[in-house]
Amino acid sequence: MRLVLPRLYVILDSALLTTPVEDGAQELADAGVRLLQYRAKDVPARNMLDTCRKLAALLVPRQVSFIVNDRPDVAILAEATGVHVGQEDLDVEPARDVVGKDRVVGISTHNLEQFRVAAKTSADYIAVGPIFATLSKANADPVVGTEAIRRVRDLSDKPIVAIGGITLGNAASVIEAGADCVAVISDILRAPDRGQRARQYLERLGSENRSVKV
Repeated sequence: MRLVLPRLYVILDSALLTTPVEDGAQELADAGVRLLQYRAKDVPARNMLDTCRKLAALLVPRQVSFIVNDRPDVAILAEATGVHVGQEDLDVEPARDVVGKDRVVGISTHNLEQFRVAAKTSADYIAVGPIFATLSKANADPVVGTEAIRRVRDLSDKPIVAIGGITLGNAASVIEAGADCVAVISDILRAPDRGQRARQYLERLGSENRSVKV
């Protein structure tokens, strides 16, 4: 299969959602978002699996890639597109062992050395951040700025996802620095009209996609 990595990657963070997650996913898919992740740090495993199964059933038939945060076991059981792991979660290869070669594995990195390590793994994409200051994650790592994107761009041909403090005002500058995609949380989830804000991103960033073989 192939992951179509669009310019916009929206993370549905359970801590920020004020409406049912399925409603948010439906709204964003209707707006044209084609890559969504569900992040639920404090949700019991059984509840997370139930939610992820509903999201996969809603999104995958619509050709929307659906990624589960942290939990490769939930990703495989929910029949999601893949999993995203952080520096404190399973490493890429153990996660790959769980989800298999036909699903996506992405990884977060926060400095040059972590990126170099990730580039040598089977990860399908590498997230870099926080690019700007962010309030959507407790105990966030130090801000790395767009210069970090420029520094790592030549280290790997894997797709780079920029994350952390991305807004409509700064998103284009992150793409210009070399990122293939921007991951957005607060600026869309807290918008009065999430669908409209997502459409603004899509209009500003363009429709170019990066197709990734997995």
